[in-house]
Amino acid sequence: MVKPGQSRLRRSNGRWSFVQLSPVLLTVVIAGLAYSTPPDMAFSRILPAAPALAAAMWPVLPTVLLGTVCFLLMIGLSLVFPGLGAWYTVAGIVAVTVAAAYGSHVRLQREQSLFQVRLVADAAQQVVLSPMPRRFGDIEIESLYLAAAAEARIGGDFYEVADTPFGVRLLIGDVRGKGLPAVGAAAAVVNSFRESAYDEPDLGGIARRLEASSSRYSTAFPPEDLMERFTTAVLVEIPHEGDLIRILNCGHPPPLVLNREGLRILDPTSPSPLLNLADLIGDHYSIDTFPFARGDQLLLYTDGVTEARARNGEFFPLTDWMSRQAPARPRELLDGLHRDLLHYSSRGLDDDIAALAVHLHKGA
Repeated sequence: MVKPGQSRLRRSNGRWSFVQLSPVLLTVVIAGLAYSTPPDMAFSRILPAAPALAAAMWPVLPTVLLGTVCFLLMIGLSLVFPGLGAWYTVAGIVAVTVAAAYGSHVRLQREQSLFQVRLVADAAQQVVLSPMPRRFGDIEIESLYLAAAAEARIGGDFYEVADTPFGVRLLIGDVRGKGLPAVGAAAAVVNSFRESAYDEPDLGGIARRLEASSSRYSTAFPPEDLMERFTTAVLVEIPHEGDLIRILNCGHPPPLVLNREGLRILDPTSPSPLLNLADLIGDHYSIDTFPFARGDQLLLYTDGVTEARARNGEFFPLTDWMSRQAPARPRELLDGLHRDLLHYSSRGLDDDIAALAVHLHKGA
């Protein structure tokens, strides 16, 4: 990571890259053609392009130095070819070099501002998506997070895992909305889960705590539209003993379980209210129990996965994709999902994506 003010003309394995050297190479090529061809071909007139190109990737001082080299080359050409009329090109080199130096300065300032923003994003990511252990006894868990925005590090999607006295508990969810308000709402829900997962004996109690935290955040930072601040979430509990899982689904896409018998979609038998909407529609939470045997693979995901679009507008067929997967470790499953999502949505992601893959290993 580049520190603020650090030169962007960096070396890779002791050598500058071809792209970073391209202004120098362009200068050499133009100068060589200008000296070796008849004067009426006037290749020297494109020398100002070299400092202009340097401004896009070099700091101010190297850009000015290259412009000075071009200036001196043009003076030399005027001495070799007296009738070249080089002074117009010399003036152009000076003007372009001054403009290029200013452009380089502005670019570096913007890069430094972007660097500071990314530092804040990294700090927010550590709060909402903190690193988690990959193994809890026989349970192996891996995570995937993809931001739709090219420069974003985190959005409104979130997940968390806790090894509690009641079993391994997982949370995945999606805050409707974008930007810092969505990140703040996600942080409120995740922080509440980190506390309540160890205290509440059932998932319904956790959901009520999450609802309270989400409501408090919306009260402190009220959105323009209440419907812009609701959150979908899935709570999962995997007991330390037993071949089952408990799921509480608050309006979130249903988890998937893959085993030798095929793919199962774990739809809720009764809907539970989305977070931050319980005051409007009631706080009745429904907990479903499903078999979860050793060797089974569980996939939790946000709607960014199923809403990824191909060029023809069709959504990513997650259930078909999952049913075609061979038994694999969670990391391999998510790596394949990552690869196929990016290939499927060649025009880019429309929404943030979060996913958790859980594998229950067979006992010794």
